[in-house]
Amino acid sequence: MESSKRNVSYTGSDEFTGIKITEPAEYAAGVPAVKVALEHAFKEAGVFRSLTALNKMNQKDGFDCPSCAWPDPEKRSAIAEYCENGAKALAEEATNKHIGKDFFAKYSVEELSRWTDYEIGKSGRLIEPMVLREGSLHYEPISWEDAYSLIAEELHNLNSPDEAIFYTSGRSSNEAAFLYGLFARAFGTNNLPDCSNMCHESSGVALGETLGIGKGSVKLEDFYEAEVIMILGQNPGTNHPRMLSALQKCKENGGKIVAINPIKEAGLVRFKNPQEIKGVLASGETISDIHLPVKINQDVPLLKLILKKLKAKDDETGEVFDHQFIKTYTQGFKDLMEDLDTYSTSDLLGQTGLDESDIDKVVELLAHRNKIIICWAMGLTQHKNAVDNIKECVNLLLAKGSLGKPGAGTCPVRGHSNVQGDRTVGIMHFVSKKFNAAIKKSFGFDPPEKEGVDVVHAMRAMHEGKAKIFMALGGNFVSATSDTAYTATGLQNCELTVQVSTKLNRSHLITGKKALILPTLGRSEKDVNADKQRFFTVENSMGKVHRSRGILKPASDKLKSEPEIIGGIADAYFKNGHVVDWLSLSKNYDQIRNKIAEVVDGFDLINKRSKGNGFYLPNNVRGLDFSNLPDGKAKFSLCKVPEHNLSKDEFLLMTIRSHDQFNTTIYGLDDRYRGVFNERRVVFMNSTDMEHLNLQKRDVVNIISQYDGTQRVAAKFLVIPYDIPRGNLAAYFPETNVLIPYDHYAEKSNTPISKSVIVKLQKA
Repeated sequence: MESSKRNVSYTGSDEFTGIKITEPAEYAAGVPAVKVALEHAFKEAGVFRSLTALNKMNQKDGFDCPSCAWPDPEKRSAIAEYCENGAKALAEEATNKHIGKDFFAKYSVEELSRWTDYEIGKSGRLIEPMVLREGSLHYEPISWEDAYSLIAEELHNLNSPDEAIFYTSGRSSNEAAFLYGLFARAFGTNNLPDCSNMCHESSGVALGETLGIGKGSVKLEDFYEAEVIMILGQNPGTNHPRMLSALQKCKENGGKIVAINPIKEAGLVRFKNPQEIKGVLASGETISDIHLPVKINQDVPLLKLILKKLKAKDDETGEVFDHQFIKTYTQGFKDLMEDLDTYSTSDLLGQTGLDESDIDKVVELLAHRNKIIICWAMGLTQHKNAVDNIKECVNLLLAKGSLGKPGAGTCPVRGHSNVQGDRTVGIMHFVSKKFNAAIKKSFGFDPPEKEGVDVVHAMRAMHEGKAKIFMALGGNFVSATSDTAYTATGLQNCELTVQVSTKLNRSHLITGKKALILPTLGRSEKDVNADKQRFFTVENSMGKVHRSRGILKPASDKLKSEPEIIGGIADAYFKNGHVVDWLSLSKNYDQIRNKIAEVVDGFDLINKRSKGNGFYLPNNVRGLDFSNLPDGKAKFSLCKVPEHNLSKDEFLLMTIRSHDQFNTTIYGLDDRYRGVFNERRVVFMNSTDMEHLNLQKRDVVNIISQYDGTQRVAAKFLVIPYDIPRGNLAAYFPETNVLIPYDHYAEKSNTPISKSVIVKLQKA
């Protein structure tokens, strides 16, 4: 699987690493989580450095975790306000392993590309700017000034600003993201794809169209008051472990938890809170009261069936749906009820693959409760009908009047720690007239009015030679996107690729003709200018903005902050010929924040209000204000059921994370919650399906997808029998991203179909 440019591999090694299989875990966290977290931290950063940093992570006077976006409680734990994967993320960032000119002189990009993603990530922190010149196989050092000049020269050589693409990862701060978006617009393009295009873009579209804001409506405290929390397509035990503490409090207060997911995940079975005696010495807390192992992408039929059954009860009593709420705040309820009557119970039930008695238990829970929260993640957002998946969740909440009250509302659980904040401060490819007008008023230039490209269209633009420069503010674009081979070819078509990063990843090895690595400070590191330590801000998954300030000595004195890097590039490009003083702005974060407050609603007095617990941004749903929607009311939606039309030898594959990874960062080779150790090249399969294909445990198969006449192959995966619905498969990404077609994505949101890929299995 080689590229046609430099002889590099876009997938790395496909050799097996020595698998060990046990029974899946029956609980999450507990003493093993503490042990594993500290082992990772001590190994990477040493005991003193690790404990110093861990003591300040997610604290009011410390720094924000570089992992997920789950909010911090008002009252923080003085011992450990972080989870296992947060500790792993810190260990990766605070590692004592450093790589610079000697490392890159020893290893060519071709050799490095044949390493696994795990091996690449474990190389260490990047400590000096590096350049890969045209025709060369080795990165070599370059000064910051020369790096800025190279970027500026290449930008000036473009025929159009739209030949440049400015990608953003959710790790970036509000200050860096705002300045980055400002530069792209000053340069003349809205080509600002970001990682949310690949995850919660579907949530933003659905919530925006139905409720008037592309964010969730709940606060952390609502979890404690909820009567029912429904969790769809999400695995909090691995992806958002601190969420388990909130679910535990809900249970202790009498709330009920419903888990809707094809696989039963350990974190939704039982939680052992390591900060409590019962979490250490006893059995912990049972989390899910009901688990519905719905078939992949059959959430709309399930939710329709739940609504249909609730409707039958409401027809009898008139007391199941909140009719006063519906009349006052919504539109389209009658159409929804009539539409439900067109579906048969048996057809909907058959699509879900569930027992009707289990669904009836959920209906009974919901019938006379209205403090309901619905949470979801990638299991709902990465399908062709993803927007309808979320709209059907909104239908249920609207019908129950479960919005704008304590203990109720929408909760899209975001991934990376500031992915929501990046969007809030202007990282978006579409055009907002209000935002553009505010930019012009504050800065004095006209932003472009032409819509830019999102991730899937950025891939296409590079592949077709319509984009010549790709710059990434964090992230691992080639491993995060769909259709890895297609993406790799697109990046290699570029004249220049630029990566602003803390650690090495595969996107540093799949490059344009020329490439730059610009190393930046991590969350945990001190950011000092003129002997004054600076701080930045982030927005969590529930719309609260707070400050973050690192405490560790930087890995190198050659590192620069992201705002400084952006300012250096902008200054080199404009050469003082622009209304914005880029260098001055990039060094003064207070000034950046003041400008954010001028441009974006809700950020007034941000320098003062971001201290301590921070502040919430405006949210119209919390106040039941739908005046920005047509007719001033929230909207019920008529959603279609999905159609996959599989042949008898085809399966629906969902890509998943192991417990030892966060997004594309691989911390280790174990997935102890699912009982898989020292191996990632596995495919989870129903044992009956295995018998049907005459497959045995640990048989080696190739996974094959075929869309529009193009065959894609993920080679050499070990078959693992697992409790997963028949006809469904699961395997880890990024290893299986090669199977996802670049041109198949969600309607309206353009999110890749990473959770419902039609595949076949072939013995290798």
